[in-house]
Amino acid sequence: MKKRDFLKITGLAGVGGLSTGFKPDNSSKTTAPPHRQTFNMSGYAAPKIDTVRIGYIGLGNRGAGALQRIVHLENVEVKALCDIRPEKAAEAAKAFKGTSHNPQLYSGSADAWKKVCERDDIDLIYICTPWSLHTPMALYAMEQGKHAATEIPAATTLADCWKLVETSERTRKHCMMLENCCYDFFELLTLNMARQGYFGEIVHVEGAYNHDILDSFFKKDARYDNWRLRENLRDGNLYPMHGLGPIAQLLDINRGDRMDYLVSMSTNDFSIAPRIKALANDPNFKEFAGKSFRGNMNTTTIRTNKGKTIMLQHDVSSPRPYSRIHLVSGTKGIAQKYPLDGERGRISQSHEWVSDAEYQDLEKKYQPEIVKRIGELAKKVGGHGGMDFLMDWRLIDCLRNGLPLDQDVYDAAAWSSIIPLSIQSVANRSNSVDVPDFTNGAWKKNQPVDISMAEGGNTGVKS
Repeated sequence: MKKRDFLKITGLAGVGGLSTGFKPDNSSKTTAPPHRQTFNMSGYAAPKIDTVRIGYIGLGNRGAGALQRIVHLENVEVKALCDIRPEKAAEAAKAFKGTSHNPQLYSGSADAWKKVCERDDIDLIYICTPWSLHTPMALYAMEQGKHAATEIPAATTLADCWKLVETSERTRKHCMMLENCCYDFFELLTLNMARQGYFGEIVHVEGAYNHDILDSFFKKDARYDNWRLRENLRDGNLYPMHGLGPIAQLLDINRGDRMDYLVSMSTNDFSIAPRIKALANDPNFKEFAGKSFRGNMNTTTIRTNKGKTIMLQHDVSSPRPYSRIHLVSGTKGIAQKYPLDGERGRISQSHEWVSDAEYQDLEKKYQPEIVKRIGELAKKVGGHGGMDFLMDWRLIDCLRNGLPLDQDVYDAAAWSSIIPLSIQSVANRSNSVDVPDFTNGAWKKNQPVDISMAEGGNTGVKS
């Protein structure tokens, strides 16, 4: 029997039409990239911007927090604030009372954000909206000649990942995913230690987003169209970036190595559907009755081109302590952040973790310059312990000094792609799925990310 006839009879012909091109043997091969690289955005230094003019879209929890941080930075000018809810825009404007910023407010329309992107006096669009809006807003911002910085994830489909890559390359505008965990203090420390060979050859890393936020799906004041709950109707690793970002940088993903393929598995859902059932008489959740939700725990394993392995976990509906794991295992040493040892992670080059005194010596020796310079101020300003402020400061400093960003569009696409790829693996009995090469082979020559601050570092801060 011919292969095509066999596929028709067994009903597998349609499987080949999936975006990752599943083969009949249930393994998965990604299709050829929809475009070839027209310009390499890795290591790209855009023209310097002395004063970075910013427009913010989305002024809820994360957006409001970003405004609280930006007032501590010099060399920036906030030009516009946008939220579909007028009361959110008005409330956000209060953050600039008594400052030199005088942003114009945009609201009341589902397309009001486009007017912000179309302004001629804005350099950077900062996006803090629900997930489904991240890609279209980033795309439109770049098309209008603006750099785009978006909350995570940058995209939730492979098609959108490729659109971001193509648009960034064509417009030569940065598209950065705001992965703040890359700027947490232990993550920066271990990145610097890895760069200087402390761990030897890194062979395995682990990351996670294990965070009990089940109640937040049902809070009236945070519900807003139930978008967070609606995202959980898909089953896979829906939020891999916090755990993946820092360890991907450690492994030089897209800059010397690349993610090759993954396997993903989920438990059943033992928490969300029962909660929905208990709310059967609540009209706010009627649309979710009888629906299937993501399992409590998803575990995704990834193998890189150079034979390294990555383990990612995701659980937001079980009662457990917060953890991003952040484990780095090399031929000479190991580091692990969670569970925290007091207020610090653990480091070792033997069978025992180093003592407090040894840890302090290592911290002094390998502390990155960015932490030495503004780490204490970052802790005072806040934003998840200071890492959000470090992220914002570094973004503005790179734009001002014409430096490559620590996270480029290929990182945004690759890290976000784990969402749809894990969903496909889970749906197909955890069969392997190839991870697309969003760099079109440029990963072989791209240089590792450098947060040493050998250049730049002159962006002012206000105490």
